[in-house]
Amino acid sequence: MTRLRNVAVVLAGGTGSRVGLSIPKQLVKVAGKPIIEHTIGLLNASPLVDEVVVLMTPGHLDAVHDILRSGAYPKVTRVLEGAGTRNATTQRAIDALGAEECNVLFHDAVRPLLSQRVIADCIDALEEYEAVDTAIPSADTIIRVDDTGRTIDEVLERGRLRRGQTPQGFRLSVIREAYRIAAGDPEFQATDDCTVVLRYLPDVPIAVVRGEDRNMKVTEPIDVYIADKLFQLDSHAAPRPRFDAEYRAALEGRTVVVFGGSYGIGADLVRLAEAHGARTFTFSRSETRTHVERRSDIVAACEQVLAASGRVDFVVNTAGVLPRGELASTSEETVYLATEVNYLAPIHIAQVFHPHLARTGGSLLLYTSSSYTRGRSGYSLYSSAKAAVVNLTQALADEWAADGVRVNCINPERTATPMRTRAFGAEPADTLLSSEAVAETSLDVLISPWTGHVVDVRREDALASHLSASVTAELLEGSAPVDPVATDVDPAALLRD
Repeated sequence: MTRLRNVAVVLAGGTGSRVGLSIPKQLVKVAGKPIIEHTIGLLNASPLVDEVVVLMTPGHLDAVHDILRSGAYPKVTRVLEGAGTRNATTQRAIDALGAEECNVLFHDAVRPLLSQRVIADCIDALEEYEAVDTAIPSADTIIRVDDTGRTIDEVLERGRLRRGQTPQGFRLSVIREAYRIAAGDPEFQATDDCTVVLRYLPDVPIAVVRGEDRNMKVTEPIDVYIADKLFQLDSHAAPRPRFDAEYRAALEGRTVVVFGGSYGIGADLVRLAEAHGARTFTFSRSETRTHVERRSDIVAACEQVLAASGRVDFVVNTAGVLPRGELASTSEETVYLATEVNYLAPIHIAQVFHPHLARTGGSLLLYTSSSYTRGRSGYSLYSSAKAAVVNLTQALADEWAADGVRVNCINPERTATPMRTRAFGAEPADTLLSSEAVAETSLDVLISPWTGHVVDVRREDALASHLSASVTAELLEGSAPVDPVATDVDPAALLRD
């Protein structure tokens, strides 16, 4: 059977009156970009989406063209003027798509946190069904009130209730026919497109795909703040493991530079990269006397790599130091060391290697901890630096996108490394993530097309995802990762190098 083309339609006809701004809400900036740009970007990034069409609020099309001018979103083929209502805007999209059959996904521009999993599930469902909705269970009890709105008329059965989201997907011929019939109803009105199919083509079953709480709609002023925070704390499950041939295609003949690669995660990553044909260069305090906090050492390392290899494709920094104690009693020397190693070193590495990564369209990989989400007593220097690394990752991903350089960050839970053993002593093996598992995920992220992501690595997910290299789907996001910071530690033993 011939595969149908998948077209994503971004519905951006809203005015933003409830947000209280003079511009449409989809143009409000969140995490450094207009909301609509985040939405366009995630649809453009889906390997299953062939084309993206944008329906924009009248009078604001130039703002979308400005976003597209960089060429970063090549799947966007048209930017059209929306209409006065949601249904009228959908009708314009249907008319613009022409007569050729295809699958069409309608997605709200102001849902910028849609995951690739939901997109894939909707498109998969369209192989069997002609209409698909995205929805999540209701955590709240839903009541129906009387005509006055002041008393309860009915308490609905929560177990069967769902909260609708987007995308909503359809066979183009089906949604076109539903709207054709609806046009003959003088009382026609609907808040979404599945309602149109349900009402006017009742014999067409509508499948339900599981949505996600984070796939929120930015409607009220507080939603802008919440969305911004969600982007700040955004994390992802690891990309799928590759086949051996894919690893070799991505790594053979490429140059991988690892700072802090003498043992643990860095050393495991080096072994994996070399096994797939990469040429690796390792720098550490213990083996090469490279101090990552010294910019001159980073420059010297870069010059050494270029002299030997002539190129840099991937750069990884696993070096770090974890001092513990009350900030008021922390020595000036410790403050400077922690700040320089944990934060200034990634900056130096990024600055020195950027032009060389830009030449190869390469990738920079940094590391954080779940403590970046909230500062904790006794770990103020560490937690604040890890938060800074996450923000650095996201900022550089935006800055370097036009150069074709990808920047990501790994967020592992408690990991069994020599550094940790020295710090905490022997711990039950089944409570720790292996350094090899973190290195495997690190390699997957390093060669992926992703950029700007904080990637969670959890023990249970790592065990499942690497049982077979034939896994073809991204792991679903799970519970929050466990902080690798424990309770008692000897600061002298905590240099991760």
